[in-house]
Amino acid sequence: MSSTTKVCIVGASGKLGQYMVEHALERGYEVVGVCRERSVPKLDRFAGRITIVPGPTNDPDVIRRAVAGCDGVLTVLAPWGVQQYSSGTAQAVLDHAEPGARLVFSCGWHVARDDQDRYTRRFLATVRLVAWLAKAVRAVEIDDQVEACRRIFASDRRWTVVRGSDLEEGPSHGLPVWSRHVGDPVLASNLTRRVDFALFMVAALTDDTVIHEAPAIVGRETPSALAHQQGGTEVEGAS
Repeated sequence: MSSTTKVCIVGASGKLGQYMVEHALERGYEVVGVCRERSVPKLDRFAGRITIVPGPTNDPDVIRRAVAGCDGVLTVLAPWGVQQYSSGTAQAVLDHAEPGARLVFSCGWHVARDDQDRYTRRFLATVRLVAWLAKAVRAVEIDDQVEACRRIFASDRRWTVVRGSDLEEGPSHGLPVWSRHVGDPVLASNLTRRVDFALFMVAALTDDTVIHEAPAIVGRETPSALAHQQGGTEVEGAS
């Protein structure tokens, strides 16, 4: 992608989304941001530098207008409410993005790519508990994020699904390292700087090696990542 690339960021007003806006602008990309109307003021610091399309991200018409002419679409799969928000957003992007556009989606480690992903009993129990509590109060629908990714994985679009660990704030440590499978020892630290999660998302736009991949990422300065690098173990995405 060149400096004239046009990129749509779906979910631009959130913390991850705003970091993606920053990284995209630093690369000279033309940026279109999508967010709910009440969240538009969160993007005031980018006034005059990006185009904003307000509206629900699971509204096909909103997405259709936002992604028109875009070479890449970066999408935060937010599992808000109990109205199929994640799957509706993913489907709208899959349906309306330009042919050949690079599509990069974010989700958590709890989304399994295949049967080679390995989870601890504690992790699975925590996910089940959080999912039940969140759905009971009609706040979050984690299962719908899984459904969203199922649709993406089944698509022949040029997609990447970035599966994030726990996140923290702080200065960038650089591009995270990644593995194809959750359970890989390199991921054991389960921590990534949010700014670097966003960096990986934006970098994926120009990285053909992650097309049709679901990289699980971890911060490159975390103990587990450093241990593998120092031990001479080859780590995907560590270079």
